[in-house]
Amino acid sequence: MHRPYGGGNTFNPGGEYDIAYAWRATAILVTLTLVVMYTEGMLVPSLPTIQRDMNISTADASWILSIYILMGTLSSAIMGKLGDMYGKKRMLMITMLTYTIGALITGFSTSYGMLLVGRALQGVGMAMMPLAFALVREEFPPRMIPQVQGLISAMFGVGMAVSLPLGAYISQTLGWQATYHTVYPFIILEDLMVYIYIRESRIRNPQPIDWVGLFLLSTSLASGLIAVTEAPTYGWTDPLVMSLLILFVLGFGVFILYETTIGYPLVPISLLSNRNVLASNLGVALAGFALFLMAQALTYLLESPKPLGYDLSILSTGIMMIPMALVQMITAPIAGRVITDIGAKKLAIIGSSIAIVGLLLLTYTSFYGLSYVIMSMSVLAAGVSMVNVSVINILVFSVGRRNMGLATGLNSVFRNIGSAWGPAVAGSVMSMYQASVLLSLKPILWITLPAKFSYQLMFLITSALYVMAIIVIVVLTQEIFIRGEVKALEV
Repeated sequence: MHRPYGGGNTFNPGGEYDIAYAWRATAILVTLTLVVMYTEGMLVPSLPTIQRDMNISTADASWILSIYILMGTLSSAIMGKLGDMYGKKRMLMITMLTYTIGALITGFSTSYGMLLVGRALQGVGMAMMPLAFALVREEFPPRMIPQVQGLISAMFGVGMAVSLPLGAYISQTLGWQATYHTVYPFIILEDLMVYIYIRESRIRNPQPIDWVGLFLLSTSLASGLIAVTEAPTYGWTDPLVMSLLILFVLGFGVFILYETTIGYPLVPISLLSNRNVLASNLGVALAGFALFLMAQALTYLLESPKPLGYDLSILSTGIMMIPMALVQMITAPIAGRVITDIGAKKLAIIGSSIAIVGLLLLTYTSFYGLSYVIMSMSVLAAGVSMVNVSVINILVFSVGRRNMGLATGLNSVFRNIGSAWGPAVAGSVMSMYQASVLLSLKPILWITLPAKFSYQLMFLITSALYVMAIIVIVVLTQEIFIRGEVKALEV
């Protein structure tokens, strides 16, 4: 069904939009994104310290991030649906409080097991972001939504720009747990602000919970994420890894078939057949894959000893990431303002093309000097920001309000699937193409590091993925902004 929106408030079930409330809620949701990204970004520079302090292996340390992604993926799929059924604010509060408890446990962890419990609870809280996006779509004037989505997307860059260098500094000077202690007041303040000022969603979609579908989806997603997390350690041909990958594919196939046979599916058929939903989910999966593959590749490139890297410290690496984050911070709000005039489809194609340019620059200039790396990363960040803003707007204007929580939750699921595959593929490529570096003559000490070709190959793989994203957008996507007007393609 096509539903045109006029100058901003022409369609609004239940009365006129409250613009003052919309901007007040925007401030809360934007700062919520900032706090979460700040908290998660501060952990990354601390991983080597945590590994050393807890006397765990590199494979064990990888689960500090992996369990967060795993639980976040499952939570996003489930809580989005429950938000449509019982109220998005109610589910948002549950996920935020769960995240708060998880952060407290993580910051005061005295053992590896306790740390994993805290990180798992933080992962459950990951569903707060798709629920926040769903609330924006339901309560805000349509022409305001792209601007708000742009501001929220910008906070991903701001959070990383602040947290990477600051987290490294605090970790080096006060210890990794202090990084969490600094954010507790902000997390608790966000909980209170959401509870007091954010209104409950008016749209409900009451129906029985599809427990069988939930089990099939959870089993499939968990199998796939565990497989790609363990693949760099045990190898892609390891029997357990291969079995989990097969279970992932078969389980997801059975889930799709089952959902087409029942009256109240976890994922409605209309969502499965919606071209814009399919395009946005594929696009965000590719973007997640590319982003996390690039994050791993750039970290190794900047920290590896010369001549196979730039031999930077953790703190210096974080500082080198700031320009990339600042570009995201600037580009995303601008994209949100111009998207209605340019069109979401065209903006996504432009963003993907700019990302490809940045990746090709990285491919051929990444060893010319740090200035070339920073310039290329900044071009890439600009393109990625445009794609992210385009994709979320294509999604939220292509789904009816009754299924908005589920749609944004599934979008996060696809993003996390791509995000999990990125580091796994990066690890495999870097293990496949390596070179030796002489660190000292007395005594003679050689170490093996990723070769220059491994970085070039990863950048080219990521470029190919953005070419695929352009093809997906051109073939599948229907435009939602026509001549400056919002045309929701709701189903």
